Amino acid sequence: MITLRHGDATLVFDPSVGNIPVWDVTGRHPLHAAPWRDEPEVQDDPALPLVNKRLAGDFLCAPFGRDDLQDDPIHGLPANSPWDPVEIGVSHGRFRLQARVRGAVVEKDLRLTGPVLYQTHRLSGGKGRITLAHHPMSRMAGGGRLSFSPKRMALTDPSPQAPGANLWALNQMQPDLHLPREDGGDWDLHLYPAGHAVEDFATLVEARESRLGWTVLMRVLEDDMLVVLKDPRVLPVTMLWISNGGRDFSPWNGRHRGVIGIEDGIAAGGIGLAASLAENRLTAMDVPTALTLGGSHVIRHAMVSLPRPPGWDRVVALTVGAGLLTLTEASGAHLSVPFDDGFFPP
Repeated sequence: MITLRHGDATLVFDPSVGNIPVWDVTGRHPLHAAPWRDEPEVQDDPALPLVNKRLAGDFLCAPFGRDDLQDDPIHGLPANSPWDPVEIGVSHGRFRLQARVRGAVVEKDLRLTGPVLYQTHRLSGGKGRITLAHHPMSRMAGGGRLSFSPKRMALTDPSPQAPGANLWALNQMQPDLHLPREDGGDWDLHLYPAGHAVEDFATLVEARESRLGWTVLMRVLEDDMLVVLKDPRVLPVTMLWISNGGRDFSPWNGRHRGVIGIEDGIAAGGIGLAASLAENRLTAMDVPTALTLGGSHVIRHAMVSLPRPPGWDRVVALTVGAGLLTLTEASGAHLSVPFDDGFFPP
């Protein structure tokens, strides 16, 4: 394990699998680690991919989800194989994936600055096309509320994440963030379904001409906020994985509850690599669903852990400028924190 520190923030990076099992910000723990990471029966199971055995925090997926073309493990080699340290400082680390992704060299840069975690991935060379996504996960003891940058479409996959565990109607395309439910009701995607045993997945498409994509998760009992930021010109979709006790098979066994994945990427959802490379519902809207390798690609992503100000319920705007990240609540109240406004391109 490799530990980075800045001020009251501590991050632990696991180079054996490329994920972040610990991110502590002044006692807040915004990222989730699966409860079975230290269970011998899970770690010794040869049928489980390493990404599921060591499921934690955030990691890079390339490809995202199922590789039904080359049969690499789910979420690809970056999430299932070792990373070598290249440069390690007190608050900064650079790593290189030992394996090649379709021939591409993959490097990871982690930087802590106060409550902000900046991540940059670089893919150099390679051949072919591939999906890609970040995979941060957070857990809530009592549910939460989500706010988003403007989205133009919400989609559900044609197949369920787990048999009989979905509440959202399958194969939907909706122009707002309300999805029809299997029982005839409707589900507001701004609300986490704390009271339901469910395993669900939705893909949100960023609004046209967006220059900064963001998601804000307000956790109710934890009384904090996790802000997730991306460049939507590179990662045009945000995929929401709702995992709340709906998987009854190993290693989940119904105990993976209150977890949400906020997975910013370039993919057609959870439908597999082959479908993302073909014409699909998103490409019909001129939304790219795969990255073409060769040359150099830079993927920038940031997360911010903050206490939730009293009375805050919904973020309606988020801006970066003048060295600050500023959030605006529905009441008009503002909160600003220092942020590297040169991190994302203009």
